Amino acid sequence: MPDLNTTRFPVSVDAALREAGWQPGRWDIRQAEEWADALSAHTTPAGHRLNVFPTAVEAWAEFGGLRVTAPGPGRQVAPSSVRIDPMAGIHLARTLADLGRSLDTEISPLGEEGEGQAVLAIDITGRVFSIDHTGDWYLGPDIDQALATLITGMEPARLTSD
Repeated sequence: MPDLNTTRFPVSVDAALREAGWQPGRWDIRQAEEWADALSAHTTPAGHRLNVFPTAVEAWAEFGGLRVTAPGPGRQVAPSSVRIDPMAGIHLARTLADLGRSLDTEISPLGEEGEGQAVLAIDITGRVFSIDHTGDWYLGPDIDQALATLITGMEPARLTSD
């Protein structure tokens, strides 16, 4: 039986990712570039455009298309299922731009939590955020930590104006 712990992720997160089809070295750059082209070409009726940058494309290439389901109860909050598909945020160019301005960074869509309850976004440095009807949430400094936060049910930090 293969060793499921790559040491990159906690064991339960690694197992959930593998169940969803991820494996170390997974890299679908063709799909990531298709998403990049579609997002770059999209302009909202109000003239807003989405940001596309290498950090986002790399996250899409490694995890794009995955639907990850949490393997059990959460540690602090209910764990979230995750779908990595930046097209989930194609109509949120203004929302993502506003968040980016408030954080002094560029933001790109990453996917969604649950069945569309929240949109996931990634910034140019790799930080990951969740945006839902209650506010904006910080999930971690990189996609690895963000996935661990969501899948294990760790409580994310709420972004405030402070």
